[in-house]
Amino acid sequence: MSIDYMREAIRLASCGMGKTSPNPMVGAVIVKGGNIVGTGYHKGAGTPHAEVVAINRAGANTDGATLYVNFEPCCHWGRTPPCTQAIIKAGIKEVHASIIDPSVWVNGKGIKELKDAGIKVIVGELADKASELNAAYIKWAKTGLPYVILKAAITLDGKIADGAKRASRLSRFGGGYCGISSKWITSEVSRKFVHRLRAQVDAVMVGIGTVIADDPSLTVRLVRGKNPKRIILDSNLRTPREAKILGNGCIIATLKNSRVEGAFMPRQIEGAEVWQIQPNDKGKVDILEVLKRAAKTGIQSILIEGGKEVFTDVLSRQIVDKVYCFIAPKIIGNGVPVIGDLGIKNIQEALTLNAIKIRKFGHDILVEGKFSH
Repeated sequence: MSIDYMREAIRLASCGMGKTSPNPMVGAVIVKGGNIVGTGYHKGAGTPHAEVVAINRAGANTDGATLYVNFEPCCHWGRTPPCTQAIIKAGIKEVHASIIDPSVWVNGKGIKELKDAGIKVIVGELADKASELNAAYIKWAKTGLPYVILKAAITLDGKIADGAKRASRLSRFGGGYCGISSKWITSEVSRKFVHRLRAQVDAVMVGIGTVIADDPSLTVRLVRGKNPKRIILDSNLRTPREAKILGNGCIIATLKNSRVEGAFMPRQIEGAEVWQIQPNDKGKVDILEVLKRAAKTGIQSILIEGGKEVFTDVLSRQIVDKVYCFIAPKIIGNGVPVIGDLGIKNIQEALTLNAIKIRKFGHDILVEGKFSH
């Protein structure tokens, strides 16, 4: 039964998907006399934590009860009081926590405080599942970098666009190449899944080429959920003033000392946050530096949606944690490949995904996997 209670705590925690950052997703179950007397989950930063919600719902039934929680209870003051003090005050005698909070604010201190108060603490039940649920928070807390997800939609022959020029848009946006966008490559059910992904991450990132070519908004429209921040990698400030992506929550990462010029006008800078970033060895915005800055602002997860140049950069630098690749049953021949040169000389050096999952969305196939760095 102990595992079942922890499984329920993890399920409850997942109800906060896409809402709790920069806090972890946490669920709590309080059991007394073999019965669940209180449950709760964290609904968002600044709201009561899962343990406190469960304690309040349990009322007078907490004395001598057992608490199951998928994450180590916090022991510091933030926007809300420490959960450890609430647990101790409630008279709970035993706490089961799946995993330790790796952040500098907790990292075992919560467990120690509970033990010092005479509470029995058991750590490790369903740790793998609990770690998977909060993979973004854990990476952010341990490394100071966001969890990076790459999403691509390709044809059977590995193309993300047909390479044709879209004259009306290109003339308005100042040139460049554009092909079929992902909404034409994949089915509507696949697009809904992508919108769900957007609602679950803190930010979406694309290169300036994608902005000029496809004019994406990168918001959540096909499902219910919050809009992520949108980050544009734009070394030379070429973002068009008519671009749909601009507005509240838009961040433009450009080169340090870049000047406002070309199609981009000062009023758009007022509507978007501009980050000036040091260049990489190719004279373009260094993506790793962008990730570091994003993490410092509390962005724990980033979904990279394009294009080829950005995909190639992050894969060659091995900073991608997870991949979602939609494959549509279409062949276009001459077009834009999804990935450029990674400097791989033979198949033994190939980047290999682990923990593979394969699902079908309409006529499309989704390949999901992780990299082990």
